[in-house]
Amino acid sequence: MHRRVNGSGQPCVRDRGCDTAGVAPRLTCTRKFLRTPKNGLWRNPDFLKLWSAQSVSVMGSVLGALQFTAILTLDAEPLHMSALTAFGVAPALVLGVFAGAWVDRLRRRPILIATDLVRMALLGSIPVAWQLDSLSMEQLYVVAFFHGLMTMFFDVAYRSYLPSLVPSTDLVEANSKLSASAAVAEVGGFSLGGWLAQVFSAVAVAAVDAASFFVSGLLLAWIRKPEPEPASDGERPGMVGEVVIGLRFVAGNPVLRAMGVSKAAMGVGGGIFSALIVIYGIETLGFQPGVLGTIFAIGGVSSICGAMAATRVTRRVGIGKTLVLGLIIFGASGFLIPLARGPLLVAGALLAVQQLFDFAIAIYEINQVSIRQGIVSSRMLGRVNASIEVTSLGARLMGAVAAGALAEVVGLRWGLAVGAAVMMAGGLVLVRSAVWGVVSVPGSDRPG
Repeated sequence: MHRRVNGSGQPCVRDRGCDTAGVAPRLTCTRKFLRTPKNGLWRNPDFLKLWSAQSVSVMGSVLGALQFTAILTLDAEPLHMSALTAFGVAPALVLGVFAGAWVDRLRRRPILIATDLVRMALLGSIPVAWQLDSLSMEQLYVVAFFHGLMTMFFDVAYRSYLPSLVPSTDLVEANSKLSASAAVAEVGGFSLGGWLAQVFSAVAVAAVDAASFFVSGLLLAWIRKPEPEPASDGERPGMVGEVVIGLRFVAGNPVLRAMGVSKAAMGVGGGIFSALIVIYGIETLGFQPGVLGTIFAIGGVSSICGAMAATRVTRRVGIGKTLVLGLIIFGASGFLIPLARGPLLVAGALLAVQQLFDFAIAIYEINQVSIRQGIVSSRMLGRVNASIEVTSLGARLMGAVAAGALAEVVGLRWGLAVGAAVMMAGGLVLVRSAVWGVVSVPGSDRPG
């Protein structure tokens, strides 16, 4: 067999690259991520359309159209903003598991296109109402509710649709690419929305958001691979019965059950962190909001690199061990935040170092989604995805609610330490579970 050699005449080594000029190869995560191999997902046009659609959709969603419109156009007060957030989250909590059952009953791509078009119409109604001088907070509440509902359907459907476009061996890479683009959107999306609102107007942000959903729907409509009709196991038991079957399936599968517990722990700990970390950084450590935001942006960049590196790390370590270690490492890094004290430079350095560990949670999220997609059949995948994601969201809200009482009893520092401990415990639980032994994404039996 012909073996490629580098400039010094030595055989090329796997994962080290090959430089015919004898120059040391540059192994940046971006180069490895963007290069085009002879085979793989870069040569899968249908996946590229799904990836592009999801990227455009996420970027539009994080522009902050509703928030900027409420604050800058309608002079919303904190109570209004709290209600707006609640209306956006409520559909996922109340109807999320039913979204999974619907996704399992229907073909996924039409759901994706329909939810994009509905969200386009919802966001597009804002500039129209503004032009007619009839825009109100009540309209924003309605938009937030149905936008949240459509987003829940979209998220469950695209995660359930992905295995029909890519082979199981490419699921980790596919989820890595989807996660990377979402991380990029999270880093720059809200900032872009702020500049659009400043230069043009808040309703212009809503118009751009609406256009993003139109582009996403158009890209999804161009996917050519036929999607088979959903498989059915005989007579359906009804919507509630199907939801119960999905919940029992998760509870009865040792891998899914363990991952559900870890997601719940991650949700509780993350909820505590999200509720306390900003007030801790500003009031306890004394950072200005802009400086604190810059430090947190490091976490977004770290998440991007984690998503880009997930495929290579998983191949070397194994998907189960990588998932478990990712959550443990991220939870352990959380203890750096309550340890931050002293001069602002020292405290800021500790916060910045902690943000670097966001790469670990990105790898955890990518791998737990990939395992789900690999071991669950298509006819059950929507309910499984919805069950675990709704559990995680509910746990996150519980953590956020408990954070206030926790801070009153033990203080902000110890409250954050409890959040880190809960997340780390979620990873430690997985060490003794069936997840630890999963080496690669199994091929799933996906009839229909």
